[in-house]
Amino acid sequence: MTELLVVAGIGVVVFLLAALAQAVSGFGSALVAVPLLALAVGPSTAVVAATVISMVISARAWRREPSEVDLPLARTLTVAGVLGMPCGLLVLTRADDRTLTLVVAVALLVAVALMWSRVVLPTGRRSVWASGVTSGLLLTATGMNGPPLVLSLQAAGLPPRRFRATLQAVFCGQGAVAVTAFALTGQLHATTLAAIAGGVVGLPAGWAVGNRIFQRLSPEQFRSIVLSGLVVTAVVALGNVFVGA
Repeated sequence: MTELLVVAGIGVVVFLLAALAQAVSGFGSALVAVPLLALAVGPSTAVVAATVISMVISARAWRREPSEVDLPLARTLTVAGVLGMPCGLLVLTRADDRTLTLVVAVALLVAVALMWSRVVLPTGRRSVWASGVTSGLLLTATGMNGPPLVLSLQAAGLPPRRFRATLQAVFCGQGAVAVTAFALTGQLHATTLAAIAGGVVGLPAGWAVGNRIFQRLSPEQFRSIVLSGLVVTAVVALGNVFVGA
């Protein structure tokens, strides 16, 4: 019981920071939560807990800005994501902790490199579907489906508020399917539920603070925060790989 209370306490702090990051950048809850939470409970538990909390955060945000969502784009990315989830789930359930943590770190570094170099994806349907499938695979393997979705929405040229709202809708849709898959494969055990409980407590304060910051951002500041957050979490994830060596 004491161990579960400690996990819940860690969850409060980690997911408060994660909710703040998502409110500011439109994504980032899992990018912050997975590498930090993995230090305490291991990567597979961190992935599942972060996916559940990300879905909760996204549902709250989507409900507040429904008129800003680009529905056709959100629908395509969500459906495409479901197609990639089985492969990611296989990685999550078969890979050892070190391998899974390395996958997390590499995914982050690739995302940072692509976004920092201002790579612009093609805007056609094939590109959108490819981004969606990749995001679904990453979601069930690492809990971090944000990078390919961010690149896809940036290519669409969405302004910050529409960008954030559309991203929340996709996160919510993909997250609901992923959480169902986790439940069916026995991933929702006591430690995971303790971390989730902590996240439910911490996320309202994190989102409230982050939303105030978001309202004061220019588009360029918005981009800088997204990239800086990715760099920090990539470093944390890599550090976790070496700590576990």
